[in-house]
Amino acid sequence: VQLQASGGGLVQAGGSLRLSCEASGSIFSINSMGWYRQAPGKQRELVAVQGGGSTNYADSVKGRFTISRDNAKKTVYLQMNSLKPEDTAVYYCKVQDRTRSYWGKGTQVTVSS
Repeated sequence: VQLQASGGGLVQAGGSLRLSCEASGSIFSINSMGWYRQAPGKQRELVAVQGGGSTNYADSVKGRFTISRDNAKKTVYLQMNSLKPEDTAVYYCKVQDRTRSYWGKGTQVTVSS
């Protein structure tokens, strides 16, 4: 199973980016798909996750970020609006199936002030 993330980059504060993460390989019965991020010197943290009929966001991104999924394409998206410098981090996608979780390699998001 491979997770291919894309969409990161450099953007000015107030700007927008859309991340995508496509799962390929033998993955079935996806339970949840989500995004995490890790800033320099900090622990990896949850950004948004969707699964089991519910969606959860970190308080710091509520109202600015939106997670969505295309189950047929096994793809999860993260629309990020009103970006702030503190959103700068490496963003990782995570997919959970019935037995285990899979992580993507990460995509860098840098927000300049």
